Amino acid sequence: MKNVFRIISFIEGISYLLLLFAAVPIKYFQGDESYVKILGMPHGILFISYIILAILIQKKMKWNLKTMGIIALASIIPFGTFYIDIKYLRSL
Repeated sequence: MKNVFRIISFIEGISYLLLLFAAVPIKYFQGDESYVKILGMPHGILFISYIILAILIQKKMKWNLKTMGIIALASIIPFGTFYIDIKYLRSL
């Protein structure tokens, strides 16, 4: 389950960056909303999957409430999911 969470975390992070740094600027500078529409729904599904999987593996990973809050908050900060992967998920 941890590996599935890592994959979803990575893809969610990529989709968020594409949405934030590619689709939204195109929408506002060129007036083309199609990229936001194309990337928005997959990103939303990945975001919800990220949160649900984080909740499901919380007990297995022995995350306390503070850690869980950091992991949840990281999903709305650009590059946050990559930090979570390095700090909490990667096996050293």
